[in-house]
Amino acid sequence: MAGPTDDTAAPAPAPAQPNGNGNGVHKGSLIVVGTGIRTVGHLTMEAVAWIRQADKVLYVVGDPVAEAMLKELNPAGAESLTGLYAEGKPRIETYNQMVERTLDCVRAGMVTCMACYGHPGVFVYPSHESIRRARAEGFQARMLPGISAEDCLFADLGVDPGISGCQSYEATDFLLNGRVIDPASSVVLWQIGVVGDATFKPAGYDLSAMPLLIERLLAIYPATHPMYLYEAAVFHGCDPVIRPITVHELAYGGLSAGYTLYIPPAYASSSDPTTYYRMNAMIAANKAASGAAIG
Repeated sequence: MAGPTDDTAAPAPAPAQPNGNGNGVHKGSLIVVGTGIRTVGHLTMEAVAWIRQADKVLYVVGDPVAEAMLKELNPAGAESLTGLYAEGKPRIETYNQMVERTLDCVRAGMVTCMACYGHPGVFVYPSHESIRRARAEGFQARMLPGISAEDCLFADLGVDPGISGCQSYEATDFLLNGRVIDPASSVVLWQIGVVGDATFKPAGYDLSAMPLLIERLLAIYPATHPMYLYEAAVFHGCDPVIRPITVHELAYGGLSAGYTLYIPPAYASSSDPTTYYRMNAMIAANKAASGAAIG
């Protein structure tokens, strides 16, 4: 394959250096990488180099192109963890099994690469827990950054989180844990298509809790406020899904498990003149003191 999988794209990196609690007293090691949302084009050269040199590549990816690429990069060591999922099985049970399989390989002395869809540290419990436990047991472990669905959302919807700020929550967490929304900022609600359902299903998640989410959003936003259901394009040449909706339309169903809900600011931000004047006074005082010191 062309692009980042070219044999001359990057030299094999040096072994991972200890990080945090990873004191490296044992032989095995763990490197966690992300394959991005669209593997062809999103997979970094550094990640490719680690995948190639690893003794074992444990992967969880969402499309056949990504799987084929991983098998091509490391034919002998590539192993899918997707088979640990099962219909109706609690996702946390599957995640813990992924962690155990990863630690088994590390403990066996292997240079182990965990390859995760998107950014390996964004909504990926097994990656963080595997690193935490590997370091606690004295193994070297680290994570490389990748491209997440939120990165794609910013690009596809033309959102600059620096303009009005951006709050980001998993949809069920937002609903259950009393997260406070600032409607003058952008809001991203992840996994809107599985809200309230903690099990795995190939399709058709139980969205019985959706009315509770709608009720909560209507307490914050006007009923006609525009929102967007978003799903990044996985394959090259395909367009992302961008569906304009209102809060009430969330009740109509047809939600993909991969959907993210983007909510633009509903109101203009309110300035704080008192803090503004205090800030300017502090800056002026600092300049005056600096000038006096120089003089």
